[in-house]
Amino acid sequence: MTESETRASSPSRRSLIGWGGAGLALGAAAAGGAVAMTRTGNDVDPAGADTGGAVEFHGANQAGIATPVQDRLHFAAFDVTTTDRAEFVQLLKDWTQAARRMTAGKAVGDGAFGGLPEAPPDDTGEALGLKPSRLTLTVGFGPSLFKKFDLADRRPDALVDLPTFAGDALDPARSNGDLCVQACADDPQVAVHAIRNLARIGMGKVVIRWSQLGFGKTSSTTPDAQTPRNLMGFKDGTRNIAGTETDRLKKFVWVGDKDVDAKSSWMVGGSYLVARRIRMHIETWDRTPLQEQEDIFGRDKGEGAPVGKAKERDEPFLKAMKPDAHVRLAHPDANHGSTILRRGYSFTDGTDGLGRLEAGLFFLAYMRDVGNGFVRIQRNLATDALNEYIQHVGSAVFAVPPGVRDKDDWWGRTLFSEEA
Repeated sequence: MTESETRASSPSRRSLIGWGGAGLALGAAAAGGAVAMTRTGNDVDPAGADTGGAVEFHGANQAGIATPVQDRLHFAAFDVTTTDRAEFVQLLKDWTQAARRMTAGKAVGDGAFGGLPEAPPDDTGEALGLKPSRLTLTVGFGPSLFKKFDLADRRPDALVDLPTFAGDALDPARSNGDLCVQACADDPQVAVHAIRNLARIGMGKVVIRWSQLGFGKTSSTTPDAQTPRNLMGFKDGTRNIAGTETDRLKKFVWVGDKDVDAKSSWMVGGSYLVARRIRMHIETWDRTPLQEQEDIFGRDKGEGAPVGKAKERDEPFLKAMKPDAHVRLAHPDANHGSTILRRGYSFTDGTDGLGRLEAGLFFLAYMRDVGNGFVRIQRNLATDALNEYIQHVGSAVFAVPPGVRDKDDWWGRTLFSEEA
């Protein structure tokens, strides 16, 4: 019997008792006595020291944006295969219920064992016995989703299609998507488990278009901690927005009442996400003299201090840097004040067949407006000296709706509630 025949002949427990059955006790408390982190509106506990703890799922904004950045990532972009809007809305509700449990360190539904032997278990089981590991799940909607469900009149103007930038070599198989899920955790198995289970729940309604594993965060939302380094060996994210900087988050990240009109009012409390897969030519970089490397970035490699300064967080003097230095071109002062919140990760995906590592940066950035944020900055980086050593090979943009406020709320309700 084939796998598809087995699924057809063996009804799952969800079809027998439903997601709302007694076996699905939802909540956001940490499992196994783990310490919980709380989110109230835009306020985020900066500690994040307990890597086994749970991050509160509910809040005015989705977790996984201003949350202290975890060590591991599993990012997945999905294509929607169902044409039934009600069926897709139900999937979002099912995903939300599953996310509540997984972020609390609990199994999906009735779990991985002990249920009906004739039905597949509700949970795949590889996270059994593991702590929540600060798992966060963040959902976004791509531009193509608004076309599939005749929601063009609700697509925000700020969700622009990204233009082609100088040097782009984008692979369509690693770009775009109707929706995305960003899973971040301090345990890679916990992050992979989350994406795997959401994909299982979505079978027949969505399919993974592409995905990316990441390790070694390259930006931090906790500036009191040590700034992480990218695969080029330089500190990354020195000036990144902190999760506790509510004023900067409001100014640069969260969509507010003044940013929306009638068609985009559902985005209040949300944000916009740009994801870029950036290949690094690290073999060439590794043969580049140290002084040239530092000139390219505009910072020294050891301390991370800007040119002519002694400490990493000293205010940079941009004119002391070379005109094509990365820091000089990316700085807000060179981009009319444009600022974005970054949550990037390093990646290595084997080799490219020519003996070179397929490695680089999986860039993730959140902002109030894509055009005035990422697009403006990226255009200014067209003359960046770093471009000789990197190439953007994957790209996507998503509207990230506001957070799930309580146990009766669900991902995307503000967009679909009037339509469902």
